[in-house]
Amino acid sequence: MTAEAIELEESVRARSDIISINPATLEEIGRAPNLSAAQVQQAVARARAAAQGWASLSFGERARYITRARQLLLEEQDEIVDLISNEVGKPRFESLVMEVFPVADLMEYFAAKSARLLRSERFTLSIFRNKVSQIDYRPLGVVGVISPWNYPFSIPMGGIVMALMAGNAVLLKPSEFTPLVGLKIGELFQESGLPEGVLQVLTGDGETGAALVDSPIDKIFFTGSVGAGRKVAEAAARKLMPVVLELGGKDAMIVCRDAPFERTVNGAVWGAFTNCGQACASVERLYVVEAIADKFIDAVVEKVKQLRVGIDTEHRIDIGSLANENQLRIVTEQVNDALAKGAIALTGGKPIEGLKGYFYEPTVLVNVDNSMRVMKEETFGPVLPIVVVKDEEEAIREANNSNYGLLASVWTKSIVRGRAIAERIEAGTVIINDVIYTHGACQTPWFGIKESGLGVTHSKHGLLEFVCLKHVNWDLLPLWWDLWWFPYSKWWYRLFKHLMSLLYRWRLKKIV
Repeated sequence: MTAEAIELEESVRARSDIISINPATLEEIGRAPNLSAAQVQQAVARARAAAQGWASLSFGERARYITRARQLLLEEQDEIVDLISNEVGKPRFESLVMEVFPVADLMEYFAAKSARLLRSERFTLSIFRNKVSQIDYRPLGVVGVISPWNYPFSIPMGGIVMALMAGNAVLLKPSEFTPLVGLKIGELFQESGLPEGVLQVLTGDGETGAALVDSPIDKIFFTGSVGAGRKVAEAAARKLMPVVLELGGKDAMIVCRDAPFERTVNGAVWGAFTNCGQACASVERLYVVEAIADKFIDAVVEKVKQLRVGIDTEHRIDIGSLANENQLRIVTEQVNDALAKGAIALTGGKPIEGLKGYFYEPTVLVNVDNSMRVMKEETFGPVLPIVVVKDEEEAIREANNSNYGLLASVWTKSIVRGRAIAERIEAGTVIINDVIYTHGACQTPWFGIKESGLGVTHSKHGLLEFVCLKHVNWDLLPLWWDLWWFPYSKWWYRLFKHLMSLLYRWRLKKIV
């Protein structure tokens, strides 16, 4: 055995497996390898070797693998739903509707549409009519996808499918809290017959993810916290590697005087508490105009008190556990900070003692202000702070008073009013009379501004993140000389000045 092989073997032995637990029961459900930096480098080499052959396939040939994987997903959906729910602690209905279902739709869409979305574009130039340009979209090569634990199936699958259809090899680094879901993703594509090395799953902790970012890949797609996203961006910047960052949110919900009342109440409760509030697009700040505030808050509190919290065994649970102990600590600290500064919990406000896992009571807070952490920092938990405002103008100002800008919602019976308010909200996406769901609509772009991220995922705009442009230019009719070539002269100088007058002063350009 070579010295290099011995060193690699010792490195592997020194890194114990990752233990995956069910956060609702705290029981171990499986283990996954904790890959070393050396193993990550080996995976990159395998991906690089596989990338060229994969890129040479047609869109139709790539689509066949995606379609096969989608069929396997449909056949194994109950098993996958159970795995997601066990690793994250969420109800199985949410695993099905917010993870498996949108992925099946996304796979069908990009398998069918990628060829058209990435079709070459050809055009003549506005002045140089003898010149023709063509834009082609080429695969990047090898891309890394680092995914979070809150939606461990739907988030990485979006990046993987788009990357594969664009012709790239992919290295997936799932969260250390949900490695088994990541491995299941790899199994789906392996069973579909995907060529070896085109998709590899790199389970591990933060060191594994850092090794992937430091490796010689072509682009990194990261979803996670702002703090971790900054570290990824800094590491990528040192080698001028492009990144797409989908980071946190502190999403605002504006409830106007004329909001459709029952729908808005239901939307507020679902938007704040689905996935136990662990969505970057969860409603984390709600601004309601004072004219309807009392009635609205009472209705929301009553709905929240009816939510069923616990371990999902018979499809009778609305809210599961938080995904890990650290998240429970963050939620508890933020609520305690708010209560200490004068906030009032109309319901909830503390961890649930009667359940073994990381459960927290669905909480509605009022009398909150911007001095409180719960109004400034991402909470990622089952907490809904409600602020009463004088009118929509105040609501807009408060909604924009944030370092985040991922998603917001406006609730009104008037689409005209809703669109006018949406235009003034500083967020990547603003939804009128609905919340969160557009992440599951793969035709729509998902992106943030401010500290909520860089780049786009989903839609044609997200697909374009997985390609690089190739521009080719040529003459329609070959000429022996161009007017701007050597030799220069005063005569040619005057001629070009006259040409500029014809084009821009006398508007000849519009005629031709």
